[in-house]
Amino acid sequence: MARKECSFCNTTEKENNPFIAGNRAYICSNCVTSAYKILFGEEESSSNNIEPTTLLIPKEIHKILDDYVIGQESAKKTLSVAVYNHYKRIFKNRQENDTSIEKSNILLIGPTGSGKTLLAQTIAKFLDVPIAISDATNLTEAGYVGEDVENILTKLLQAAGDDVAKAERGIIFIDEMDKIARMGENRSITRDVSGEGVQQALLKIIEGSVVNIPPKGGRKHPNQDFLQIDTSNILFICGGAFDGVEEIIQRRLGANQLGFGQEKRSNKDNENVMHLIESDDLVHFGIIPELIGRLHVTATLEPITLEDMVRILVEPKNSIVKQYQKLFEIDNAILTFEESALKAVAQKAIKRKTGARGLRSIMEESLLDIMYELPELEGYEVIVTEDVINNGAKPIYIKNSKIA
Repeated sequence: MARKECSFCNTTEKENNPFIAGNRAYICSNCVTSAYKILFGEEESSSNNIEPTTLLIPKEIHKILDDYVIGQESAKKTLSVAVYNHYKRIFKNRQENDTSIEKSNILLIGPTGSGKTLLAQTIAKFLDVPIAISDATNLTEAGYVGEDVENILTKLLQAAGDDVAKAERGIIFIDEMDKIARMGENRSITRDVSGEGVQQALLKIIEGSVVNIPPKGGRKHPNQDFLQIDTSNILFICGGAFDGVEEIIQRRLGANQLGFGQEKRSNKDNENVMHLIESDDLVHFGIIPELIGRLHVTATLEPITLEDMVRILVEPKNSIVKQYQKLFEIDNAILTFEESALKAVAQKAIKRKTGARGLRSIMEESLLDIMYELPELEGYEVIVTEDVINNGAKPIYIKNSKIA
C-alpha cells in the first residue's frame, strides 16, 4: 500500500496529525489549520489571541531599558517606539477597514559590545515573549554544511516551550549581520553559501510566511514530520558592527573630496557619521536591497566611553559589580571597589576592544585568587584597588565584626 503524504507539506500521516483525503490528494490537519488562518485571519483560535494584560507604551519600555542599558539614548528611543508599534499592531489592530499595517523589523548598528544583544534580551524579558538569538555567521542555505536558516525558528519554538502560538509572537535576534555581506556589489559567479545566499534564505522568514520546520531542529529530510510556524508576527531584530561603513557614508557626503580652497576634513569631524547611514550605504557595504527593504527601522549605537563603561559596571540592576558583591555576601563577606579600580577594569576592556561584554572576563581574571580564598574570608571586607586590577596585587582585607 502506498504511503500517504500530505500534498502540501509532504509529511506522513500520524495519530496527532490525521489526513483528509481528496481526489488523488491528501491534506494534513496542520495544513488545514494554516489554510484557515490565511483565509479567515486570527479569530479561529483563542489560543492565537494571546494578548498581554497591559501593552507597555514607548516611555515605559524606555524606562525599563534605562535600568539595564547605560547610554544609547537614541537607540533606546527608536527601539521603544518600534517594539510598541509592533505589538500594538498585533494585539490592538482589529482591521475594521481595508488598511492593514505591515510589521517593521529592526536593524541595530553599533560596535562590538555596545549593547545590541542586551537591548533585545531586555525587551523580550519584560514583555514576557520568547526570544531566540543566533549568529548569522553560523547560518547557511538549506542543503549546505552548517545551520539551516529555518533552525532559528526551532530555537524560538523551544524558547516558547513548544507553544506555537507563543512562538509566533516572539522575537528573533540575528547578530553579526555584517559578516554575511557579499564581498562586492557584483554578484559572484560561484555560489556564496555564507554571504548573499544566507541573506536570500533569510528573506522568506523575515518578510512573513508559513515555514515548515523540523520539531527538534537539524536537517530536513523527505520522511520527516514538520511543524508550521507563521512568521508574520515575529519581530526580527538584526545587529552588526558594519566596520567600514563609515567610509562609505563619508564618500557619499563628499567628505574626502579635495578642491581649490578646500581641505580634507579630519577624522574627528566625521567620527559620528553613523547616524547619517542610509539604505544605499548598506547596499554598497554588501547587504542585498531586498533584505534592507525588510528591515524598516534602523537604530545606531554609539561606541562606549570610559565613563559609560564604569557606569555599566555599577549602575544597572543586574550590574557585574552587584553580582560579585552578592557572591561575597553569600559567604558573609563584603566586596568593595575603589573608583580607580573600576576605571582600571574599564580601561582594560577598551584596550581589548571587546566593549562591555569583556568586562566580566576581566573581573573574573582579577578576582580569581580572591574568590579562591573567599570561603575563608567570612567576616571580612575585601577592598579591590587599582593595583589589584593592573598588577595582580593583594586586596585590602579588613576584619569587620558587624558582618553577620
